[in-house]
Amino acid sequence: MKQVNYILKTYDTKAGDITGALKAAGINVKSVAQVYTEEVTEAQAGEEKNE
Repeated sequence: MKQVNYILKTYDTKAGDITGALKAAGINVKSVAQVYTEEVTEAQAGEEKNE
């Protein structure tokens, strides 16, 4: 068995919501840790979603 680490970027999401969604998808979650928070405008968020 291997431990795999990922970085995930979300908008206004709580760690518990991420854990719940991954578990619901059948993914075994060891931990979710917040690493960094940054402010973005709605325009920036819309641009990233369209990419």
